[in-house]
Amino acid sequence: MFAGAPSSMLSGMSVTRPPERASLMDLARAEREDFAEFLATLTPREWEAPTLCEGWSVQDVVAHVISYDELTGRELVRRLGRGGIRRANAAGVAEYAPRGPEALLALVRAHTTPRGLTAAFGGRIALLDGMIHHQDIRRPLGRPREIPPDRLRAALRFALVAPPVGAFWRARGLRLVPTDLDWTTGRGPEVRGPAEALLLAVAGRRGVVDELSGPGKEKLAGRIR
Repeated sequence: MFAGAPSSMLSGMSVTRPPERASLMDLARAEREDFAEFLATLTPREWEAPTLCEGWSVQDVVAHVISYDELTGRELVRRLGRGGIRRANAAGVAEYAPRGPEALLALVRAHTTPRGLTAAFGGRIALLDGMIHHQDIRRPLGRPREIPPDRLRAALRFALVAPPVGAFWRARGLRLVPTDLDWTTGRGPEVRGPAEALLLAVAGRRGVVDELSGPGKEKLAGRIR
């Protein structure tokens, strides 16, 4: 638009560049920062409260979230070699949960930038795992929040291809339509609702599907065990 404009005119003008999109690691870091800020508000009793993860307290979930960051490659292989991801997760909780709320919060703050396994795929593991477990804690405590759309979109995309989550199988043959995101995925009967509820539902969280609607809702509900 300024083709042919005098150089004297251009020299006095500032050019506004469009803001750069946040990287996936930036999104993961922001999610962990929010997580740490939230954890700092919890009372001792709330740290002992149940979560959407069956059998895990808030303290257990926080221990799980942070339990992979300090592992070396050899230690990670050793833990996973104990019998798959479920036993590895249980081992991490058993090792870290006894440290207590204060120490766990300090670890989350020290690792707002993910390391090790959670930093894989550009930070996608930390973003997805952290977001789901953040909500696992918040929902039973009655502490909702508004999750930034860019984080939700990235988490939903990765959830559908991350085998441990199982979302691909639960969402197969369905069209997911977040009512608060400019994004859809899949083919088949629609399941509509808030993106956060869709994410938790395809991640297998019970009760959340009641917040959704559409002809594919019952099929999704039947796949959540």
